[in-house]
Amino acid sequence: MLLERNDIDPNKPDNHGRTPVSWAGEMGNEGVLRILLERNNVNPDTPDNNGRSPLSWAAENGREEVVKMLLGRNDIDPDRVDRFGRTPLWLAACEGHESIVRLFLERDDVNPDTAHEYGQTPLYWAVRHMQEGTVRILLERNNVKLNTVDNFGRTLISWAAGCPRKGIMRMLLERNDINPDKPDKHGRTPLSWAAENGHEEVVEMLLARNDIDPDRVDKDRKTPLWRAARKWHEGVIRILLERNDSILDLTDRYGPAPLSWAARCGHEKTVMRLLERNDLKADIADQYGHTPLSWAARRGRQGVVRILLGRNDVNPDKPDLYGQTPVSWAARCGHQGIVRMLLERDDVNPGKPDNLGRTSVDWAYRSRHFTIAKVLRDASLQLSDLFPSEPSELSQLLPKGHSVSTPSDKTQLFSF
Repeated sequence: MLLERNDIDPNKPDNHGRTPVSWAGEMGNEGVLRILLERNNVNPDTPDNNGRSPLSWAAENGREEVVKMLLGRNDIDPDRVDRFGRTPLWLAACEGHESIVRLFLERDDVNPDTAHEYGQTPLYWAVRHMQEGTVRILLERNNVKLNTVDNFGRTLISWAAGCPRKGIMRMLLERNDINPDKPDKHGRTPLSWAAENGHEEVVEMLLARNDIDPDRVDKDRKTPLWRAARKWHEGVIRILLERNDSILDLTDRYGPAPLSWAARCGHEKTVMRLLERNDLKADIADQYGHTPLSWAARRGRQGVVRILLGRNDVNPDKPDLYGQTPVSWAARCGHQGIVRMLLERDDVNPGKPDNLGRTSVDWAYRSRHFTIAKVLRDASLQLSDLFPSEPSELSQLLPKGHSVSTPSDKTQLFSF
């Protein structure tokens, strides 16, 4: 009835630039769309404000019959890109509408490698959205490019390694025209991404190949093992450590080695797994001189401290570049349990001054950890080491009712 009126424009767009054909296509209203397409004054390919055609909306929403109706016309551009560079095929692949993807791929006027604004093709997006069936359909085409790099510098297989669908990775690895070890612009390989995301089966598939470097260092000087250790992926760590070619002591651009990251994060199982290797330096220091024990003491990782103190190759009193030892950091950060553990050792000196001349008891007072200061006071120490170099400064930090004196014979200590 409305279309029979002379004052009705069937092509009039709404505020979003969408026409009745656009809305009918998105909603799958085949009957309404058929009526509209029977009129000579209806444009079935009018783009909206974002450059999206009715075919684009139908493809994204899985309206197969609508897509067939529109593709059957000669006045439709099946490969029209919207303002974001997305084609109808791109949107259908993203949503996993396999039958619609096949309809587009049957045509010679559809480019399966058209990339959107970030340089990612329909196959890229199907991989990222883990649309396994769609990936299989696209890989059946011989003219689909597999080694292109998107605007993030990442390859197709790099994105596949970051998702947990092993089926997608297996399909890609079966191809002879794909490089499974190609680094992105940050130097990260597919193995690096799989290790960081904890995808054990993907890691195993990659390591089963002879063209994979399991210890490739990226631009931040991080190996796949380093990234797995930081994220506490014990299974991936186990797989990587079973290889004899894993570098355990490589420090990254910011210093910490895999063991240091595991220690500072309190990952006890990861620490124990790493320490099973005889070629690991348990006392390795980063660029600031912090050892795994130093990090664990600083962060309050009591379980990790206990593990490290049980080794003969760990120096429990090793200072960093600023002269602070593990007991100094523990006292400064208020970790009383760790302070007590360290004081049980004969080779820990809480009276050792750092580069500023401050001892562990100085830091305990400065940080207002007075109970820890008392623990340190009660330890068997030489009074000359324990006594702060600036008693007047410490007096300002003591709580009300507490005092510090400077006895001439140094036989008295702080009063609490």
